[in-house]
Amino acid sequence: MQRVSAPLAQPRPASKAPKAIEDILRDDDTKFGRKLSIEDGRRALTLVRERATEWGVDPGKVGMIGFSAGAFLTIDVALSPEGSGLAFVAPIYGGGAAGRPIPANAPPLFTCIAQDDRLLFRVVEGLYHDWSEADRPAELHIFRRGGHGFGMVKQGAPADGWVDMFGAWLKDLGF
Repeated sequence: MQRVSAPLAQPRPASKAPKAIEDILRDDDTKFGRKLSIEDGRRALTLVRERATEWGVDPGKVGMIGFSAGAFLTIDVALSPEGSGLAFVAPIYGGGAAGRPIPANAPPLFTCIAQDDRLLFRVVEGLYHDWSEADRPAELHIFRRGGHGFGMVKQGAPADGWVDMFGAWLKDLGF
């Protein structure tokens, strides 16, 4: 893990920020792990759909949210055939299409990132670009500060506002 993580933590100017996670994580172990996680994500989505009524969930309003690596998983599942019919996707500080086309029925996208997350902010900008170029509903918020992993806990940074923005976005979608 240290071998993989060390290059990720290096400070970098915005002009040198990677535009795709595949530019950073190229080793076979990471690719294999990502493949396994996609299978897990697809199975989780299937399980939620199968049991939606039992759990009191409207099957037509099932969406996915993921943070960091989970954001990439969210997009991987959304772009797979099993992901069709998602009501929304919310990859938070991560996610990328990896050159895959965005389908005409791709779900609405909400994403956010902090500009000082020098590892992923360009990747997230690219994801938003891909979604909007495909004429799919998309909303992107780039906060000046927040770093990577700002989560849902208020930390006194501009990124603290994303949860309220996400709630307003969901409300606008009819949730």
